[in-house]
Amino acid sequence: MKRVLLTGMSGTGKSSVVRELAARGYKAVDTDDGWCVRQPDGTQRWREEAIAALLAEEDADVLFVAGCEENQAQFHDRFDQIVLLSAPLEVLVERLATRSDNPYGKAPEEFRRFLDDVAVAEPLLRRVATHEVRTTAPLDEVVTTILQLADP
Repeated sequence: MKRVLLTGMSGTGKSSVVRELAARGYKAVDTDDGWCVRQPDGTQRWREEAIAALLAEEDADVLFVAGCEENQAQFHDRFDQIVLLSAPLEVLVERLATRSDNPYGKAPEEFRRFLDDVAVAEPLLRRVATHEVRTTAPLDEVVTTILQLADP
């Protein structure tokens, strides 16, 4: 089974991409949906045992996992591809402000953390990514590009 990590900052469209991949019949997991545990400082971490078990499964041709948590780096070697989803900062800020399905980034402290993450974490993700896909294109085009990169 090929394993593809879809990662990127909040607002890049990870959840939208996962929903579209699932709608197209692919095994696609959004780690925001029960695969994380909230930390006392308000951040999240992957539930490591659960992620390890997910990555050990062999029940599909390809598995897409979407998420961006600090402890994901320990799993990078278990992915065949790491795709960084990205968009300009002004696009990300607009998406955070207008999305209704996720409150993250609306509180001032979370928004500051988001800005820090874009400045610090995104360059680190860019270094480990095997591909980068800009999510300013229509969702259908973004997903088609990801599928071409994954070559399922």
